[in-house]
Amino acid sequence: MGGLNVMPAALTPATDRLVLAELAEANRPAQLPLVTRIAEILAASPAVTHLLVRGSLASGTADRLSDVDFVVGVHDAHLPAYLAALDDLMSIEAGALLPGWRDSIVADLGGIGMVFLLPHDGKLQQTDLYLAPASKIPALRRTIATASLLDRPTPSITPPQIRRAEEFITETTARPKSCTELLIEHLVLAVLLHKRIRRGQRFVAYAEWHMLHTATKDLIKAALAPASRFWGWYRLDEEIALTPIGRESLADLETAITGPAIPDAADVDAALDRVIGLAERACPTALDGLRDSLTAYRTYLELA
Repeated sequence: MGGLNVMPAALTPATDRLVLAELAEANRPAQLPLVTRIAEILAASPAVTHLLVRGSLASGTADRLSDVDFVVGVHDAHLPAYLAALDDLMSIEAGALLPGWRDSIVADLGGIGMVFLLPHDGKLQQTDLYLAPASKIPALRRTIATASLLDRPTPSITPPQIRRAEEFITETTARPKSCTELLIEHLVLAVLLHKRIRRGQRFVAYAEWHMLHTATKDLIKAALAPASRFWGWYRLDEEIALTPIGRESLADLETAITGPAIPDAADVDAALDRVIGLAERACPTALDGLRDSLTAYRTYLELA
């Protein structure tokens, strides 16, 4: 970690203290205790230069289903190390149930989006962390509405550090997802879809349902045709249907894509059961270290 401290520590300088009073006074969201806890964990690292809340919590329109949405400004030089430590930080200190999902829904704001599922108040709370280089924060603030929780004096940032941070972001977002990452993507999307269904957000549910099917296709390809030269949905039969496991996997995909265009809760649960069974057959190592988390995950979904 190169000496990067990501563990909680006392915030002694006045300039480093979190500004939560304004957020609480503006809307007193039910998620405020979680916002406070996560903010304190994130702000404890000296690599963090800015901490902003965005989305419905920043605008005062949050409801009990709203996610907790942070922008985390990280000094450009420390961004790779901070991202490398983030899963452990969110698991050990914040209690995240699963490793983070590299968000492919969030708009490109010059950083990297990560989504974590945290137990809170008897359910799984979606927590979005958008890691942005400190050099990008001024432009980001002009682009989206945010409420500032922390503005820390930022050490000087050199042009080479900015370039290296940009290269790291490009490489990270372009890297193909592993089978484990794609399985986690299914788990996160299932939580999102249950939220869309409860809110009656049919258009968003349609889009995220298609994303889930695409993640299933990507999981099959990552497991059974990792060196595929074909893009997207092309040549699946030719590449995958060569083995019994491949044919079973494509049958699962066929079942998924011939279902309803907009799911109900039972459809989402069935899709999740199907993809876990698919992973057991096609890429069982993707489940290594996740079985206890999957049991807890299912319990929280049943309680939601």
